[in-house]
Amino acid sequence: MKEKLFYYFLFSFITGTFIYFSSHLNIQLPRFVRHYVNDFLITPIILYISLCILRWSKNDKNYTLNIWVILYLCLMYSVLFEYIFPKYLARYTKDIVDVILYFASGIIFYFLQKPKNEFR
Repeated sequence: MKEKLFYYFLFSFITGTFIYFSSHLNIQLPRFVRHYVNDFLITPIILYISLCILRWSKNDKNYTLNIWVILYLCLMYSVLFEYIFPKYLARYTKDIVDVILYFASGIIFYFLQKPKNEFR
């Protein structure tokens, strides 16, 4: 499972970076990709980096994030980027689909980080 988690992170990071730079280089991508894909990808990127730092700081290669930490991060992203920022910054807009995407990718991350024997 650890390899799948790394590949999930790597795919998310590369795809998110491509989408980000494409918008700055005025490369037209489909509307769905421009508006939603990075919202799905940001959660595993942040969670994977956090997990690596925690594994290193706790000196525990098998450390995993519990579901409550993951849900908390998803909730904070939802509140910040879909409620608070749109009130004060024109760049951000409220969108319930983004909230769903934050939580969906967080749940996928949760299951990918778990050892295989924990699902039996």
